[in-house]
Amino acid sequence: MEKRKRKTKPRLRLVIIICCILLVLSFGMMLGLADYVMRVKRQSLEDAIAWQSDHYDTSFYDKLEKKDYLVSAEDGYKLHAQLLVNPNPTDRYVILSHGHTDNHIGSLKYVPMYLRLGFNCIIYDLRAHGENEQTFVTYGVREGADLYSLIRDTRERYPELKTLGLHGESLGAATTISSLKYGAQNPAGFVDFAVADCGFADIENVLRGVLKKSRIPSFLVDLADLGARLRYGYAIMKMRPIDSLAENTVPILFVHGAEDDFIPPENSKRMAAATKGMSRILLVPGATHAMSILTDPETYEKTLDAFLKDILK
Repeated sequence: MEKRKRKTKPRLRLVIIICCILLVLSFGMMLGLADYVMRVKRQSLEDAIAWQSDHYDTSFYDKLEKKDYLVSAEDGYKLHAQLLVNPNPTDRYVILSHGHTDNHIGSLKYVPMYLRLGFNCIIYDLRAHGENEQTFVTYGVREGADLYSLIRDTRERYPELKTLGLHGESLGAATTISSLKYGAQNPAGFVDFAVADCGFADIENVLRGVLKKSRIPSFLVDLADLGARLRYGYAIMKMRPIDSLAENTVPILFVHGAEDDFIPPENSKRMAAATKGMSRILLVPGATHAMSILTDPETYEKTLDAFLKDILK
């Protein structure tokens, strides 16, 4: 009997040690997954302009009059912004938000279209991107609030402004959509329209889709969510731009590449159905993620022009 007890104790200790090791490994995995999702390996300005220049003519950018400035977000975080002045004087402005890992240079592909449509363009670096201080991303939560700060700054900085719009791509589209809840709270002097190109309704469905394609268990998203709550104080499952649309009345043009297998077009369809206000959807045949403007620029501009003529009467 005593012999059995002596044998049992080492086994019990071994089980306890193994359980502790597994707990430590699981905890480390949770935090590591959270970091992977919420930390940005950001693109340099040089790499960004090189990519853009490889895909279309960016020579117009050097010829434009530019004004660089900083905008303070609600929490004091500084956002680097740049005004691109339309050669033809105008009281129309649009704020363009770029995609994940990119920077303000990534918005340039939309600028010629907006210049032709009679807008001054404000491009900026989203939180954690470009020239801004390093931090983590929240897929629309803090970014939407940042954009609201930029909207208020724009109205104060350019008092001649008569029309103000938003345009976002991917994470920038999620940011654009997320900012609209502030307009629902304060409709007077907010924005006149929004364009959301290849945005996600919620980041969870994108992460699970990526894992499914890679044949990786989707429960890792749940671990990342728990890790994000512990390390950053934000829940990945609550990063849902679509929830900002229940009371939104700002007209929205949703654009999505029909062949987008990263953020499926279903995301734009869901958001178009969720918004309280007017919405339209342009699905661009043959376009993959964030490539609609380069795949069919003519249809893109015609659709946007018709949309603006309908709402800016």
